[in-house]
Amino acid sequence: MGVEQANGTPTEVVPASEQDISDELDVKVKKYLRGEGANLEALQDKKLKGQLVIREELYGKSAKAAAKAEKWLMPSEGGYLEAEGIEKTWRIKQESIAREVDILSSKNQYDIVLPELGPYTQDFTSSGRYMAVGGRKGHLAVIDMKNMGVIKDFQVRETVRDVVFLHNELFFAAAQKKYPYIYNRDGTELHCLKEHGSVLKLQFLKNHFLLASINKFGQLHYQDVTMGEMVGNYRTGLGRTAVMQVNPFNGVVGLGHSGGIVTMWKPTSSAPLVKMLCHHGPVSALAFHPNGHLMATAGMDKKIKLWDLRKFEVLQTLPGHAKTLDFSQKGLLATGTGSFVQILGDFSGTENYSRYMGHSMAKGYQIGKVLFRPYEDVLSIGHSMGWSCILIPGSGEPNFDSWVANPFETSKQRREKEVHSLLDKLPPETIMLDPTKIGTVRQSRKREKPTKQERKAEMEAAVEDAKSIPLRKKMKGKNKPSKKVKKREEAVARAKKPFLERQMEEENLSTKKQKISGEIELPKSLQRFARKKATT
Repeated sequence: MGVEQANGTPTEVVPASEQDISDELDVKVKKYLRGEGANLEALQDKKLKGQLVIREELYGKSAKAAAKAEKWLMPSEGGYLEAEGIEKTWRIKQESIAREVDILSSKNQYDIVLPELGPYTQDFTSSGRYMAVGGRKGHLAVIDMKNMGVIKDFQVRETVRDVVFLHNELFFAAAQKKYPYIYNRDGTELHCLKEHGSVLKLQFLKNHFLLASINKFGQLHYQDVTMGEMVGNYRTGLGRTAVMQVNPFNGVVGLGHSGGIVTMWKPTSSAPLVKMLCHHGPVSALAFHPNGHLMATAGMDKKIKLWDLRKFEVLQTLPGHAKTLDFSQKGLLATGTGSFVQILGDFSGTENYSRYMGHSMAKGYQIGKVLFRPYEDVLSIGHSMGWSCILIPGSGEPNFDSWVANPFETSKQRREKEVHSLLDKLPPETIMLDPTKIGTVRQSRKREKPTKQERKAEMEAAVEDAKSIPLRKKMKGKNKPSKKVKKREEAVARAKKPFLERQMEEENLSTKKQKISGEIELPKSLQRFARKKATT
């Protein structure tokens, strides 16, 4: 198909749909490009110019591949909440959201009221399909969130402080009154981990198959759930704490202490990797961003702080108290205190968080834990009267990767994934602050000796500094010009002394080496191989 222009030459017409697709791809390519291309015309070095041209081509190809993958493999777009006019998003109620969403999403908004068994804590599997809940009065349950069916619930008849899933929905651990226990999905007790003691908080490292716990004596334990081996048992030395979170980026465990200190641990070190003062009071909550570079802390000094873990600096300080914190997959931050939940969002992309949504529970409900459900725009709230779920548009990742977490996986896929994850299990030594260093070679640094000119310049600078030191005025008779000159000469001599001593040591070493090399005599069998001295 063609159209004839005014000059008579026919031109091809691209269909509207193809043109829209190409325009959309161009926009996404710009998003993935690493800035504007470098101007290589001014370069004189041909070799460098050729290398940079090849690199720019690679950047362009990778950006196109990423744009195509986003276009065809990630068709779903994330939700968001948009206000009209002077309306504010944090004033929109859950009832208004429920009227606008589809039937399937509205089913994710509910309240489970069990006042005799609370307060409740909860945990989700990595796919977000299953949820484990634990009531302080001994109630444990595993729920299928797809059809809202209870797989198993039972009563252990003792205090339950925390609950966490292991590598999949078949096993979960519960921190009970005396020891943590491991159960299967049918409620059968499999293991009693007596070495952990009376545990306050549990975390599971999925890539390393390690169950981490902190007990009421401030002892941190790491146990390998595949072999049952105790990998690490360390005293924190900072007292009792129930604030514990795993950084999903590098597997480092963060602990918040009563002195306002946050420590970060790995299972192969008896001392903390990082020890930083975050608050002027006890740390009440801790959360890590999914990218691993951002940490949120809340303290009893009524401040919520956002930290850059690459530089260990405060990015933002927000007023308010939070008993629990959690980051969503898309970077929203949920804070819970009393009976009020607040959601903060970074809409500018500069890690500057502001109010996004708010939700008030019924009067008297005390929130214990907030947790975002993976791959869904849902926030689960465990409180003193049961647990609830509310809708938070834009919190979950809209496109799931079935190789990483598949909410619709069959039993056969689950078994295969379990075998693959065991084969890909990482050793505890791979847990470090910067996991990108794994596989690299540490370069040995050579100590470069300063040249004679550099030594001379250093000595002259030290002499000038010594001369410029002002002398104190003393009593009459002790302030003569001759004494002033003598004091300046002594100061100059003191400044020169370390440089001269170093020079003398190097000269002595060189003379010793010459003497030793001259004194060494080879055995008779090797003398014929020695270099003969030149005869004059």
